[in-house]
Amino acid sequence: MKKTFSRRLQDIWYKDPFIGAWLMPLGFVFSDIVRFRRFCYRIGVKKTVKLKVPVVMVGNLTVGGTGKTPLVIYLAKRLKASGYRPGIIARGYGGKAQTWPLSVTETSNPDVVGDEPLLLAKHSGCPVAVGPKRVESAQLLLDQNACDLIISDDGLQHYALARDIEIVVVDGERWFGNGYCLPAGPLREPSSRLESVDFVVVNGEKNQAGHFSMQFTGNVAVNLQTGQSKPLAEFIGQPCHAVAGIGNPERFFKLLENAGLTPTCHSFPDHYRFAAADLQFKNNLPVLMTEKDAVKCGGFDQANLWQVPVQAELEPEFDNRFLELLREKTNG
Repeated sequence: MKKTFSRRLQDIWYKDPFIGAWLMPLGFVFSDIVRFRRFCYRIGVKKTVKLKVPVVMVGNLTVGGTGKTPLVIYLAKRLKASGYRPGIIARGYGGKAQTWPLSVTETSNPDVVGDEPLLLAKHSGCPVAVGPKRVESAQLLLDQNACDLIISDDGLQHYALARDIEIVVVDGERWFGNGYCLPAGPLREPSSRLESVDFVVVNGEKNQAGHFSMQFTGNVAVNLQTGQSKPLAEFIGQPCHAVAGIGNPERFFKLLENAGLTPTCHSFPDHYRFAAADLQFKNNLPVLMTEKDAVKCGGFDQANLWQVPVQAELEPEFDNRFLELLREKTNG
């Protein structure tokens, strides 16, 4: 597949040691702007809204996906099991709604609300609201539900919403690429921002004390048309296709390869709006995809489409430290 502009940029950020260096002065300018903007919020020049309930912010420093949404689902389930009533807010990237914010249910249209919010509504068991202004989305949840805590999927740089706990998710394979800020590199904030957050969760193997490792597990495939579920192991030894329109497609492809599969892999841009023709290859082999992609393909009349659900798993110590800090923030 021909590389998109965003994919070319990622090649520069994560693979090319020279072009990013040429753009480095622009990265310094961006970094200064980011620091000044944050300073304005800190001294009150720009307004920050404090909600009546605690806010847990799950974000990242880089452009593209790092695994925030599975972590948000994980947190929501842990919090509910601990007696909390969380609500979830998200940007709704890719959604084409005419007005915001919107409540999201399991039957919402991903073209309207975005793909990730639909996954949150399906798997978290919590009320979900989306919109570009996180404060408005959170207020909608509080007005319509008995939430006693808000989890924000993304929004680390959305300083208009005050937060009690900040969690940054890092891609353990790619980290921060060349280490520069946009447009020279993938960083939305300087990497020194990690020093001020409460938790750093590494998607993959951690390499630093104080960080927490998050692993994804997925060993079944579910047919989009029939709902049939079968072990991934049944695809071992047979040719198949794998498609991924996520921030780091290689992570999904590696998950399949680690399960013993040998798929022909097809990368698409993050949040890609699939058409049926995109998945009609020359043969009728099985096509495996992520859940995030599958929510946009469920209406296709193709019996060979399969989604591979994954779940986040974290160290028990993370749960203990997170809940302890939340109790401190709530009672303090």
